[in-house]
This record gives sequence, structure tokens and C-alpha cells, in this order.
Amino acid sequence: MAGRRGWGGSPPGSDEEASRRIVAAAVELISRKGTAISIADVADSLGVIRQTVYRYYPSTDSLLRAAAIAAVDGFLDRLTQHVAGIEDPADAVVEAVIYTLDEAPRIPQLGIMLSGSHSHAEGITSDEALAFGMMMIKRFDVDWERHGYGEAALRELVEYQLRTMQSFFISPGNPPRTKDELRAYLRRWVGTAVTAPGGPAQRCAG
Repeated sequence: MAGRRGWGGSPPGSDEEASRRIVAAAVELISRKGTAISIADVADSLGVIRQTVYRYYPSTDSLLRAAAIAAVDGFLDRLTQHVAGIEDPADAVVEAVIYTLDEAPRIPQLGIMLSGSHSHAEGITSDEALAFGMMMIKRFDVDWERHGYGEAALRELVEYQLRTMQSFFISPGNPPRTKDELRAYLRRWVGTAVTAPGGPAQRCAG
């Protein structure tokens, strides 16, 4: 009976399909129940045993982060529109941080990425989080190469951007800054780091 019920009676034809269906189930559960879901919940929704899910995702954290990546395409599209036409690296990064922090409370999957609430190890610097950050930053209308950013430097900038967003997401301040105040603060400090002579843009070019 369990075998017929598993995978809705239609087993996946490949590991890639199985992984996609597991992630899709997690995304759907998060949309309905929020982030407090488990491997067992996902397995039950698919009609499979937990070990089947563990074969592809060894922890709840890894599955939730994969679900977050899969679910944020719409957010990335809106972010791309928000920063469209901004060619200055510092301005683009600052606006992206502000927009992401504003959107995160309304998008459970994005909140997972920034809160680290399910993180058991790497958290904000996990492969999934860094992949999300690279997808984000490569949508900017910034000629990163012209500004001295090779691939290694760009990954460092993504990590810095993610760490900055996580810190403000977890502890926005008391009282929190207004958008204009936050923009001025980030432009002064984060913006300076992005464009600083001798910074990663210069050291890691190429």
C-alpha cells in the first residue's frame, strides 16, 4: 500500500526529478505552514519514508535552504526591477540590502535565508545562501568586471552583503532606522567598503 501511495503513485524517473519534487513539496508546505516544518512533514506529504528525503537532503536545514532558493525567483525579478539602471556598485548593493530587508518579513523562504533559524552549521555562508547571493548580484546593471571584480572578489562581496543583511534582519536596532536613515548609514559604511581602493575589487580582480 505504501509503495503505491508513495510519490503519489508516480515515482520519479531520476534523482534530479526526485530532488525537484522534494523541494517543491517543501516550498508548498512552507507557504501553508511557515518555516516550522521537518523532513518528516515533507516525506509525509510525498507519501515516502523519511530516509527517502534524507537521501537527497541530509538535514532539515539543507532542505529548507534549497526550498528558499527555489521559491525566491519572484523576489529576484522584483529586485531586478528595483535596482534597474543603477550602475554604481555601492548604490546597487545598498539598494539591494534595503529592498531585501523590507521584503524578507513577507517571504518565509527569504526569511530562512537571512535568519539562520534552522542553521546547524554554515548558515548564511552555506552553498545555497551564496548561490542565492550570486544570483542576486549578477542581476544588477553593474559592470562588475569594469569595476575590478573578478569571480573570487564577487563571491567575497556576496558573503559580505549576506552577512550585512542577516545582521539587520536579526537585530534591526532600537528603534529601527527609517529607510532613509538606513540608506545613509549603509551608503557611508557598506558603500565605502564596496568601492574602497585596495579592497577586494582591486586585490581579486580577474
